[in-house]
Amino acid sequence: MSYVLGLDLGTSSLKGILVNKEGKIVDEASADYPLLTPKRGYSEQDPKEWFRAAKKVMAEIFKSTLDAKDNLEGISFSGQMHSLVLLDEKDDVLRNAILWNDVRTTDQCVTITEKIDNLIDITKNKALEGFTLPKLLWVQENEPAIWSKVATFLLPKDYLGFCLTGSKQMEYSDAAGTLLLDVEAREWSEEIAEKLNVPSSIFPRLVKSQDRIGDLDADLAKNLGLLNSVPVFSGGADNPCAAVGAGIVRPDQGMASIGTSGVFLSYEETGDKNYNGHLHYFNHVVPNAFYTMGVTLAAGNSLNWFKQTFAPNESFEELLKGIKNIKPGSDGLLFAPYISGERTPYTDSNIRGTFLGMDIAHTRDHFARAVLEGITFSLRDSFELMKKHSNKEFKQIVSVGGGAKNPDWLQMQADIFNTPVVTLETEQGPAMGSAMIAAVGAGWFDSFADCSKVFVKYKSEVQPDSEAALQYDKVYANYKEIYPTIKDLSHKLVTDND
Repeated sequence: MSYVLGLDLGTSSLKGILVNKEGKIVDEASADYPLLTPKRGYSEQDPKEWFRAAKKVMAEIFKSTLDAKDNLEGISFSGQMHSLVLLDEKDDVLRNAILWNDVRTTDQCVTITEKIDNLIDITKNKALEGFTLPKLLWVQENEPAIWSKVATFLLPKDYLGFCLTGSKQMEYSDAAGTLLLDVEAREWSEEIAEKLNVPSSIFPRLVKSQDRIGDLDADLAKNLGLLNSVPVFSGGADNPCAAVGAGIVRPDQGMASIGTSGVFLSYEETGDKNYNGHLHYFNHVVPNAFYTMGVTLAAGNSLNWFKQTFAPNESFEELLKGIKNIKPGSDGLLFAPYISGERTPYTDSNIRGTFLGMDIAHTRDHFARAVLEGITFSLRDSFELMKKHSNKEFKQIVSVGGGAKNPDWLQMQADIFNTPVVTLETEQGPAMGSAMIAAVGAGWFDSFADCSKVFVKYKSEVQPDSEAALQYDKVYANYKEIYPTIKDLSHKLVTDND
């Protein structure tokens, strides 16, 4: 039997899945690593911990699935976006990686916006703290001794690829998240680099996600008990890998992903759409394709906060069991999930969440349902931007993460988006996308669309209820008024309590 191995390098752990040609997951393993927070707002990791975790995961899988040692035909990766790894001339790591969720770079974002007046035209995105370029500038300004030694920068899964093969490169979906790539032209922007005094000599070569970057290091392969050379393929950023793993390979599909944060993502065939920075717009792992993405900062986190605050000793099932008895719109109760600020469509770190319309007749079930509705309305903001700016007509939405686990929430999503919603039979997120990259790279399939027909399997569709959809259109119109109504007061409250 033939296998491919997908490795997903996440923020807290690395997960590996072993998949056969029928798309069946034969084995899996994971390994954790620490998150370092030396100061408030700082988020770092030691890149060597990622390599240690990868070796541990591979060793566990090959120990439990013995025939994989002789029949592994490819390895690929997905990884956390934006996080900065710096190497010197000897390819040694110069400092801890600065992660995507590190927020020390606000001043650098201001500098980028002021100096690059055509930033959105080139990169399709606004300058935000999460991106890689502000982190490079921060090191340049605050750690000159380290900056003077920088020979190359990489992102996490590209560093892992280097550890496994000795080859340094970056593929387009991750490069698009650096704020240094001309997204439409698919090349590093010399203009941005020159204006910000970032030497282009530190930029890695650009490759496609399914490009073979080398073979697994011979000594490592021997230590793992592998007898044959194993090709390694470049891989992709976690969000497009998750989309591929969910079968999002057509423009009429969307993906609603609800984890700690929430993502609404859509496939784009061209890079010439103009979202004016209201949505993230990146190169895809699918060749010559792109994807748009909106982010809700506190999606599942809003529900977690509600549970921990008002039902700490109950399960989520118990907390939500009564929401089916509450009408769409929660009898006039609205929730805005801005408890950590908001990204799409407002990019406002000082906005805060709220309940509006509280009535003496409202019960805890009303509040629970309102939280789920508010999270979904926030994702609908991105859904509506995509429809508005590119005339999209969605025929199907794939729901993944926490929103896929509750049947009442699934029906709510179908009604709020007024679009059929499906879930995956087996949800593996970015790890499945990375395995599919390896499968395409190894020649098992001619395209990701062909691969998805075998690897991705859906449960039955949840159809929207026409009456509920009409009601939700009215409620959503009210929801959209919340932000402009509370913005000034919310900012004042944040400022007064700093």
